[in-house]
Amino acid sequence: MSDGFGLDHLPYGVFSTQGSAPRVGVRYADTVVDVATVRPELDRPRLNDFMGLGPAAWAETHGRIAELVDSDALPAYPLDDVALHLPFTVGDYVDFYASLDHASNVGRIFRPDQEPLLPNWRHLPVGYHGRGGTVVVSGTPVVRPCGQRKAPTEEAPAYGPSRRLDIEAELGFVVGVGSELGARIGVDEFEQHVFGVVGVNDWSARDIQAWEYVPLGPFLGKSFATSVSAWVTPLAALASARTHVPAQDPAPLPYLAGSDRWALDVEVEVVLNGEVVSRPSYRTMYWSPAQMLAHLTVNGASTRTGDLFASGTISGPEPDTRGSFLELSWGGKEPFAGGHTFLEDGDEVVLRYSSPAPDGGRITLGDVVGRIEPARP
Repeated sequence: MSDGFGLDHLPYGVFSTQGSAPRVGVRYADTVVDVATVRPELDRPRLNDFMGLGPAAWAETHGRIAELVDSDALPAYPLDDVALHLPFTVGDYVDFYASLDHASNVGRIFRPDQEPLLPNWRHLPVGYHGRGGTVVVSGTPVVRPCGQRKAPTEEAPAYGPSRRLDIEAELGFVVGVGSELGARIGVDEFEQHVFGVVGVNDWSARDIQAWEYVPLGPFLGKSFATSVSAWVTPLAALASARTHVPAQDPAPLPYLAGSDRWALDVEVEVVLNGEVVSRPSYRTMYWSPAQMLAHLTVNGASTRTGDLFASGTISGPEPDTRGSFLELSWGGKEPFAGGHTFLEDGDEVVLRYSSPAPDGGRITLGDVVGRIEPARP
């Protein structure tokens, strides 16, 4: 298979056919293969029971599925004939801010006369705790949020629909095996806990966010919707995509300094109404996914099966590698793509992801699709 969904990939999702209950399937080419009979934990409406089994079960099961798919021993359905559902029940959701280029761009936009990075940024993976209940599967419409907003030229805040609705092209990591309260997950223990990877669009209302986030951080400007792909790529399928994070200066503190500080060579396309407007690459990220998880738990915070943590906006050093409209329009001052600065009602955004495959080809990760609907009264 050369379409990115071959035997070396087989990402997991949850699907249903007309009149049937949701259960686990894998994507193979343009079909969904029903794997519910392979083991009892896959005959479920979510992946959580299977993800909680751990790496040995993941590897054994995925190998068995590959054999059965290769021999046409399992039922398969055309992709267009099934409904796709949120693949896992989301526990907690944490979003990081791991791109040096994104953080620097945002600093230059909002603090042009100061150092772009705040003093803590190179010492720890900065993040915020989001809202797991508003994580939705790709294809779910996104309703323009309302809230308080105050432009710099306005004397007082007003309530109304966001006027600066944005995207954030990200990569997400799904916890399979959780950790107890008071325990820590070390950098080198990442693969014992993380099941797989999803595409993420962390929709952001920049005007609501700008008014509310001082002094406690993002809240309503982020919590209204986060979209994830319908397919979860097993971490093992990305072995050929591993690369090194950039040199970290200053050297991270010991709990962030394990040997497992790899990044992933994942290319992203940001598509607005059918036009590619940006091509960021995850391999430019400063903080590794293992460092993010280590920092998330260093204070003893527990994790659960289905917890999701994301990278934050993926941006590169060039203008055409920026992963948010905030950056692409440079704070709304430089329209792009036929006059866009931020999202308009009716806009559709598609995030596409790909990475190297073991055979020298490409793996195609699941798309993340969202269309903006008008604010509700």
